[in-house]
Amino acid sequence: MELKNCVKCGRAFGARDNEEYCSKCSMDHIEEDFKKVRDYLYDHPGADIKEVAQATGVSERTIIKLLKDERIEVVEDSNALLKCERCTVGIKSGRYCDECKSEIAKELISTRESLKGNVDLSSKDKETIKTAIRSTRRER
Repeated sequence: MELKNCVKCGRAFGARDNEEYCSKCSMDHIEEDFKKVRDYLYDHPGADIKEVAQATGVSERTIIKLLKDERIEVVEDSNALLKCERCTVGIKSGRYCDECKSEIAKELISTRESLKGNVDLSSKDKETIKTAIRSTRRER
């Protein structure tokens, strides 16, 4: 990690992998990029990632991040460029397909139930498990 100055605000920060913005400005920058991509896709539904990147000036890497964060999604099934990180089936957005999301949620619930009676968990561990289950349920 190297020390750099943020391109936008000039604040020093620890940069990884060619980062140009501090964490605060990075969030602002991603939000601006999201709005550009969203607006372009609204006017050009079905555009591919290269076309969107060229028209908006937003990097393909950022567009893929928006897809994985489920902020945008691929319209056509045949155009799925993301793969489920668990089973590798093509998906429109996010990190997991619906089937894997469901299986992960069931596994977490099962693990929670088996841990309830067998182990005395600290309140921190219990909260971590609850948070994981809540976020998995939201993804469904």
